[in-house]
Parts: sequence; structure tokens; C-alpha cells
Amino acid sequence: MDWFVHSLQRYAVFHGRAARREYGFFLLFYLLISAFLTAIDGITGQLDASTGMGLFSSLFSLAVLLPALGVAVRRLHDTGRSGWWLLLGLVPVLGTAVLLLFALQRGQAGPNAHGPAPPSLR
Repeated sequence: MDWFVHSLQRYAVFHGRAARREYGFFLLFYLLISAFLTAIDGITGQLDASTGMGLFSSLFSLAVLLPALGVAVRRLHDTGRSGWWLLLGLVPVLGTAVLLLFALQRGQAGPNAHGPAPPSLR
């Protein structure tokens, strides 16, 4: 949970690097909270079946949009890529798959063009 909170605290930071662990835990908690809120939307009758989203899940997604973009850009920086690679996600299926492969790659050891190696939170 520390990684999720750490990413939220750096909500508008698009420079520097993010370790695989930071990105992975952010994504895990994002998906868990989103699934929980979608269930709450379904229970309260707020869920729109055509979009799969409701009031609470939509507000949560909007609230963490900048932190999600920030941690994704920093993860790309850790692999030595520009944050502009994130636009590849606009390509259906293939773009998302390529970005997932990039996120799973080991970060560059030592400093790179985007800064020093990411710190380790325990």
C-alpha cells in the first residue's frame, strides 16, 4: 500500500523514474479499488451496464488519472524510454500489450537520461 500512496503523493511528477514494484503495486491497488467501487456502483444501482462504470468508479478513475499517467511515464523513463511512448496505448490491444511489455522490463541500472535509479521503499 506504501507504493500506491507514494505514487499518489507524486501525482503530477512526470520526471524521474519509477521501479517495477512501484508501478506494479500502483496498478494492483488501482484495479482492486476500482473493482470494489464498481461493485458498490452495482449494489447502489449507479452502474451503467453499457460502459461498465458508475458514479463512484468514475470519480475514482478521474481522481487518479494524473497519478496513473505520472507513474506510467516514470516507469517508461526507468526503461530508458520517453514518456511519449504512452501514446502507444491509443492503439487498441496491440498498444496496450506493448506498453505492458515495456512496464515488465527491468529498469536500467544506474542513472540514465531521466535521472538516478529509483529509490527503494520498504
